[in-house]
Amino acid sequence: MAPQRRRERAVGEARPSSSAPTPAGPGWVEVQRRRVGGGWTSRRISIYASRVYFLLLMLQIPLFRVPCRAGTCTTPIQVTSSQLVSNEIFPPAVVKAMLYPGAIVSSLTKSKAFPSWSDLFDMYNLTEAKNASAVVDLQRLEILAGSYFCVAGGLLGIINPGRMTLFGTLLVIWGLVKEALFGKPVNSDPTESTYVYPTILIALICAFMSITYNVKKTAASSPVSLAKPLKSSAKSKLK
Repeated sequence: MAPQRRRERAVGEARPSSSAPTPAGPGWVEVQRRRVGGGWTSRRISIYASRVYFLLLMLQIPLFRVPCRAGTCTTPIQVTSSQLVSNEIFPPAVVKAMLYPGAIVSSLTKSKAFPSWSDLFDMYNLTEAKNASAVVDLQRLEILAGSYFCVAGGLLGIINPGRMTLFGTLLVIWGLVKEALFGKPVNSDPTESTYVYPTILIALICAFMSITYNVKKTAASSPVSLAKPLKSSAKSKLK
């Protein structure tokens, strides 16, 4: 009976366990499955943040109130549109295409009717923007340049989120803060004074979160320092 039990134990030990992975032939590569699409990654957060920023921009949610060539502008698109119309950089159809989504929202909330495409410039007081003085824009170069970057970064952020929206938003905020601190230019009319809405904080947070930061790429690109032996010590060991 003892030799028979020893044979059964030897056969049991020789059999491969079901839990252990069975090896394959030559050229076999083990593929580890990874769960795709789970969790909030930096890339996904930047995509959603850039989309929210794009909606704030195109729907023309008021972020500030500054004098411009069109009278009073409350969004970066209005500042950019007044500059584009006055300088005739782009065709009027391009400017109307940028203004139309916000005009629809504004008209539906007020009169519950769609705005006319032909009367869009009259709605934003852009018909006389060519004849307006350029001093209003030159006195607020930071807000003007920041509005350009905000519009360009918001449009490009749908395809590839980047740092342009954050740079433009910071420029606009710096222009507003500088005017509030130094009081230049001086506005005699209180209705044309500069005003900042709390929604600009939402735009700043979305612009900051739209930046992607790849930790693995940064760690891979960092140089690794290797300790090298001195020549004298190497020679002494050989002797």
